[in-house]
Amino acid sequence: MGRLAKEDISWVSEDLPDWESHIYTVDNQSFPLHTKINKGREAMPYLTFIIDHYHNLPRTMAFLHSHRGGYPAAWHNDAADYTAKSMLDRLNIDYVQENGYANLRCIHIPGCPDEIQMFRNPPEGHRTAEHNMLGAWQILFNGTDPPSAIGAPCCAQFAVSKDQVLKRPLDDYNLYRKWLVETSLDDDTSGRIFEYLWHIIFGKEPIFCPKIDECWCEVFDRCNEHVYYPEISDEASS
Repeated sequence: MGRLAKEDISWVSEDLPDWESHIYTVDNQSFPLHTKINKGREAMPYLTFIIDHYHNLPRTMAFLHSHRGGYPAAWHNDAADYTAKSMLDRLNIDYVQENGYANLRCIHIPGCPDEIQMFRNPPEGHRTAEHNMLGAWQILFNGTDPPSAIGAPCCAQFAVSKDQVLKRPLDDYNLYRKWLVETSLDDDTSGRIFEYLWHIIFGKEPIFCPKIDECWCEVFDRCNEHVYYPEISDEASS
């Protein structure tokens, strides 16, 4: 988890006592755990944790935002009460181990089916991450052919297994962080680029949009629930 120095993160030990926490302060280097620079939103603390612990990673890891929950502040937390606690209390660890990676948001909006269209024509001015994804892809993935589109539920909260992280060498993660530090892109754009790359980094296809009800069942054991979310359609119960 990354946090600003002003944020109260006492809730983590209160709500998630069974999880070992690593909370990086991004804007004050006097804290014991901190990032070298505040850039790339949550990507910088996430990558810093992986690099720092690459040779001694936990078996299962959850990468989270620093807010406790509630609507609208944590609208993207995929739980009936929008809390991080509810997400992790219901998280199916066996599924994470078997599949390597699980997005902690099943609801498709925003992100699916194709949030990033690499060659959108005509381009849309507000899509800064999309405009810069091709250049980032060429650096981060060593010039390999880019997909025409990338899609996954937002918003850069996920669980991943140690084995899945280790499928990439440490050099890859160092490269990702180096790019974040050196890119001229702003904090929001560089962070959003990673928001739509995490599932690819951890072994999923560029379009990774499981059906919502199947995702709820497999990731959170919510197999018989039909929860109404005002921001989505009836897709979840179809």
